[in-house]
Amino acid sequence: MIVQLAVSTAMVVLTVVFHGGGLAILGRMLRGEVQMERSHHIPGMSPRTMGFTLALVLALFVLHGVEIWLYAFLYEALGAVENLETAVYFSTISYAGIGFDDRYIEPAWRLVAAIEGINGLLLLGWSTAFFVTIVSRLGRA
Repeated sequence: MIVQLAVSTAMVVLTVVFHGGGLAILGRMLRGEVQMERSHHIPGMSPRTMGFTLALVLALFVLHGVEIWLYAFLYEALGAVENLETAVYFSTISYAGIGFDDRYIEPAWRLVAAIEGINGLLLLGWSTAFFVTIVSRLGRA
């Protein structure tokens, strides 16, 4: 159990740092976009703003995708799953808190999967709060 907790802790730290860095970059892009919209008097519901919002959603999706793949690579490296396809599937449903069937992962690594679920839910919530904040700021620009 100690090894599972150590591996889980390392993955949580890695994904939180990665996610925080990604959100910091997106926040910086937001500030630039808000300044651009203000200086050019672009309305909040313009095609440009809508395009920026779409790009933001895609960027958030990429952040979460990378984090899911990091866990998938871990599961494969540990031999906790049969193959990479199963690792990605299992990681995705664990990360999103959808639920999973324990038959996909070796019992020795189930705790890592459970902690991935908690980690994923927190990171998804963080992204949601970030997205709502950004959209509200763009609407006021």
